[in-house]
Amino acid sequence: MDYTKLSKEISYALRHAPWEYELELDEEGFVPVEQLIHALNESGEYKETITKDDILHIIETSEKKRHELKGSRIRALYGHTVPSHIRKEPVVPPDILYHGTSHKAYEIIKNGGLKPMSRQYVHLSTDTDTAVRVGKRRDKKPVILMVDAKRAYADGVIFYGSGYEKVILADHVPAEYLNIYL
Repeated sequence: MDYTKLSKEISYALRHAPWEYELELDEEGFVPVEQLIHALNESGEYKETITKDDILHIIETSEKKRHELKGSRIRALYGHTVPSHIRKEPVVPPDILYHGTSHKAYEIIKNGGLKPMSRQYVHLSTDTDTAVRVGKRRDKKPVILMVDAKRAYADGVIFYGSGYEKVILADHVPAEYLNIYL
């Protein structure tokens, strides 16, 4: 296991781009460690399966003490470039949102819509670049979905602010509001 690479990726995910990993920082900047491990393993970047022991090894052997584990939660201790508190306040979404996913997941999504799965919320992007980056974590050529957020909102789907301008959250987006973009 390349612990240096893994440590840098964990720092990036927790400090700068949690939305790319579909992580939701709580008010103290923590995420469930199992959620982080799931996101890292989904990426396909590592030959071995990442475990909690790998995370503990990084924390225990780091000279700079970049991460902290409390119970079942982990956070970066410093260097954040994103808000550490993700507000979950209802918002009026942009007319169109995007979601990047794998071909395998799309087969389920096209019937059941977007669901949060192991996360609290569905993560939607305000631009295609972000959706592509997120989708590439799961598939080298992801399926990019276009969400008719204007119609979904009018029909009662609730959207939330994420604390990051390029990401909007939802509890569920039914399939009827989804179309393939790319």
